[in-house]
Amino acid sequence: MKGLPGTQPTDPALYFTRNDAGDPRLGDRVNRGSSVYAEATVAILGCPQDEGVRRNGGRLGAAQGPAEIRRALYKMAVNGLEALGLHDAGDVVSQSTLEDTHAALHAAVAQLLADGKRVIVLGGGNDISYPDCAALAKHAGDVLAFNVDAHFDVRPDAARNSGTPYRQLLDEGLLKGPRFFELGSQPFCTAAEHARYLADKRAHVVPLDALRGKGAARVVRRALREAEAAKAVFWGFDLDVVNAAEAPGVSAPNPLGLTGAELCELAALAGAEPRTRIVEFSEMNPAFDVDGRTARLAAAAIWHYLAAVAAKAAPTRKGIAAKAAPT
Repeated sequence: MKGLPGTQPTDPALYFTRNDAGDPRLGDRVNRGSSVYAEATVAILGCPQDEGVRRNGGRLGAAQGPAEIRRALYKMAVNGLEALGLHDAGDVVSQSTLEDTHAALHAAVAQLLADGKRVIVLGGGNDISYPDCAALAKHAGDVLAFNVDAHFDVRPDAARNSGTPYRQLLDEGLLKGPRFFELGSQPFCTAAEHARYLADKRAHVVPLDALRGKGAARVVRRALREAEAAKAVFWGFDLDVVNAAEAPGVSAPNPLGLTGAELCELAALAGAEPRTRIVEFSEMNPAFDVDGRTARLAAAAIWHYLAAVAAKAAPTRKGIAAKAAPT
């Protein structure tokens, strides 16, 4: 593949290698061997912009997020991901307006979906959820969506920004309220009026305390089971859902929040679900990170997602033995 229209290649310097055949890293495997585009299962696409964050009054720096997440991700060990085809599709080229950048992102994601890829999108601001989920809705029709976030992101602002994506999706009918879950929100990060809007849309709101009380895995598995008819699943991971001690490098730091382990558990659940077509990681802000802590956490969550995809795709020895056993 020569490249998606409206994108530019990832900086080759981000493809880490130890030059050690006995200790391969993801940087050694991406875009190589079985990971050539036609055979790749998963494609990674960056959207390095933070105009939506600027419009929403957040602190700038998320435009550098995709590069730093890749820098951490491609240093990670292959270890169980050997057979998983992984392609890096580069970065969407930022346009003169946020709306035009979203159009370019929408087109690139739509092409990857049409080519049968599971897509990982790296932000950038959380406004990317609008073009990403819109592309999936137009591709698949009935979509189940999870916004894993301290905020609702349903602001009624006239100009789109990092706080408006799910309002746009719901108002435009691209996402149905009963198919939408807000996971991990905090009462000091959300407005009562926005909660009423979500209730009117019959969306599901599971605040952080309830998510922990019920068990994140149980909540997610029940949602997946009850939306069995949904054709595809979308996951938006805003990294400010994690507490600031573990994720300081975000646009809006969170004094409380999920732990890194809980984030990785949710990412693994996304990978294990065969209908998952898009996962995105947004609001990673290297300008405020500490020792690469947030970038490494995002990379770890992606690694857990990929490991679950690989495990689901490959039959286990136990499963093969069970099929071969006489009845």
